[in-house]
Amino acid sequence: MLRIGIFGAGHLGKIHIAQWLQIKDISLVGFYDPDDAQASATIDQFKIPRYIDIEKLIADVDAVDIISTTTTHYALAKKCLHNGKHVFIEKPLANTLEEGMELVKLVKEANVKCQIGHVERYNPAFLALSEYQLQPMFIEAHRLSQFNPRGTDVSVILDLMIHDIDIVLCMVKSPVKRISASGVSVLSETADIANARIEFDNGCVANLTSSRISLKKMRKMRIFQRDAYIGVDFLEKKTEIIRLKETDAPMEMMDFPIELGNGATKILSVQAPEITSSNAIKSELAEFAAAIIDDKSVRVSVYDGYQAMDVAHQILKKMSLHNELHNV
Repeated sequence: MLRIGIFGAGHLGKIHIAQWLQIKDISLVGFYDPDDAQASATIDQFKIPRYIDIEKLIADVDAVDIISTTTTHYALAKKCLHNGKHVFIEKPLANTLEEGMELVKLVKEANVKCQIGHVERYNPAFLALSEYQLQPMFIEAHRLSQFNPRGTDVSVILDLMIHDIDIVLCMVKSPVKRISASGVSVLSETADIANARIEFDNGCVANLTSSRISLKKMRKMRIFQRDAYIGVDFLEKKTEIIRLKETDAPMEMMDFPIELGNGATKILSVQAPEITSSNAIKSELAEFAAAIIDDKSVRVSVYDGYQAMDVAHQILKKMSLHNELHNV
């Protein structure tokens, strides 16, 4: 039985606790949260022990799930890694790049499993593409949310856009060549809406837009590659693939014929991959546990988390420079 400890019992922490309680071969030992009101609510809801001593909770478990505020990730993860514990860390990996790189080093030295909570990797709409060969040359993503004061202590880049940054880096196997970005603070002290253009060495370009001041939610990504367009709706859990295929059928028999001018004809083939319904958070936590039990690699490594964080911070720098030049 794998013993799990929780750090952080806020909104997302409670969601994680609820999912852990549904995963087999898991013993949820207890949680730590310095906020008495949050801790009391967690005990009432889930009937699990609260730890007051961080070191005691670490000693009593095999692995920890860190869902506390970003500023605490590094210190907590460092303590756990020094004690040889497996670690799940909610995105972003850490508060600074220096902290992130140090955690990459510590995970390697401890020789334990460390997974970063980039949950969109487990979104059923994205998982439906696992059997398709993705070679994107242009990617456009829109991630829009209604305003919520929770999370506004960080820029919309680290709050929302980092999800799409991770997905893009997962698909595009090429170094980043150039980044440009702009953003505006509207309702909070940090940027609430931003756009970033990421250019890769292989020629792929990703254009990402994130906003937390929209009237409606949207989480869509469009992927363009040779002879194919792929649309992913992370919110509605839908995916479609449109491809050009050669055909010998008469044009009058086709719904979407395209005459190429050299006697050849192609047709637009629209596919909707089967979506297997699942809870993405439960899936990522269960897979993390399975990686420990079966000694397998995690899907989203600590280095993946660092790479996403690195690009996010590059975007923040470019955004700051852009704003200074335009006196925003």
